[in-house]
Amino acid sequence: MILLVDLCFEKNSLSKYEFVLPIEDTLKHAGAMCDILHYTEICNDKLERCDKIILCGTALKNNAFAMNLKSFSWINGFAKPILGICAGMQVIAYVYGGSIITSKSIGLETIEIIRETYLFGVPRKIEGYHLHSCGVTLPREFELLAGTKNKAEAFKHHSQPIYGIIFHPEVRNKWILERFIKI
Repeated sequence: MILLVDLCFEKNSLSKYEFVLPIEDTLKHAGAMCDILHYTEICNDKLERCDKIILCGTALKNNAFAMNLKSFSWINGFAKPILGICAGMQVIAYVYGGSIITSKSIGLETIEIIRETYLFGVPRKIEGYHLHSCGVTLPREFELLAGTKNKAEAFKHHSQPIYGIIFHPEVRNKWILERFIKI
């Protein structure tokens, strides 16, 4: 079972329909079982019962999750695969010592994949949909998978299956979500 963590400003907000439910729909069509929890509802029992976690994105100016970043400390040392999308990548970066920085981007952009991984495949250019006002600095324990050190598009923990991507695969790159299921 994959736990989708809703990072929107409040439980069951309208943003859930744009940033969480499309991910759930993609995963279910690919045969995965999902559960959704708002980040304020995370508990050890739910974490123990899931196989993987996706930290979902939020609306452009919705940064309420950033006021509660210490509540995500459970991520550090978590032994199951995690994928952080947009705001989720920002959470992962913060937990591992990176910074959340101003970096606004809206619309389709070319993303240069620079390192081969199962999640992205071989180095090449792809298009991805961006909708964010913040980006991240690369945490020390992570390797850059796409973009540049000054504009990280994707990263991975050097030894754990923890990934972050700043763009929204639920819009244009559903194959990334499908590959995450198989990690």
